[in-house]
Amino acid sequence: MSGSRSGLLVGVDHVAALDDLTWRKVNYAAEEVREPHWNFDTHRRFLGVERPGPPEPGRIWETACRLVRDYEFAVPSRIRAIYRCGSPLLGRDLLLEGRFSGMRFHMGVRITEVVDESSPQRVWGWAYETLEGHLERGKMSYLVVKHPGSGRVEFVVSGCSQRSPGLGPVVELGWALFGRPTQLRFYGHCGVRLERLVRESLAGRPPGPPRVSDGVALAPSDGVPHRFDVVHARLDHPG
Repeated sequence: MSGSRSGLLVGVDHVAALDDLTWRKVNYAAEEVREPHWNFDTHRRFLGVERPGPPEPGRIWETACRLVRDYEFAVPSRIRAIYRCGSPLLGRDLLLEGRFSGMRFHMGVRITEVVDESSPQRVWGWAYETLEGHLERGKMSYLVVKHPGSGRVEFVVSGCSQRSPGLGPVVELGWALFGRPTQLRFYGHCGVRLERLVRESLAGRPPGPPRVSDGVALAPSDGVPHRFDVVHARLDHPG
């Protein structure tokens, strides 16, 4: 994925990288997902309270939905994503750059579900599934939920996952030691970050526009390239 375009992820031709994802398939089958071989997780973060009933225009639920749509909840020191601007949310490919312990992992996911429900709770969000070459196999959903009876709004991250086979001895060892704890911390950090961004947005300090190059956007918007990224070891689609 190296090339002349490297303005969004250091050393990566972001256009070619996204072109490559279009040919990659989801790397698991739904019938494989079962205990005890898979992890099943749900993490909830309270975002605030609106008036009971439908979401209030411009308030917590709508603000959180906008931030979730734009992948602003991700912690940029740990993970960033690039995607084509203007692409429909459903079916959108994202190249994720995960960062851990001096390494950068580039992995593809595809948004395969958009949730928009109004009974009994008001729910909006989306889910992606992992593509061939990802470190993991599985599906993650990111939902903003309003409970109309109480007015409570929360962010719900849930999914199923397992480690991809054949990662190689170094990555296998790293995953065995740090993968699962890092994964669980990621869920918590996303909730904390989204709560803060909602609060700041409602106070008149929303995130800035995403960095864009060649029709490709980098998310979250404060996930700017760092000059020391060049010294990180990079693994493209290690699974």
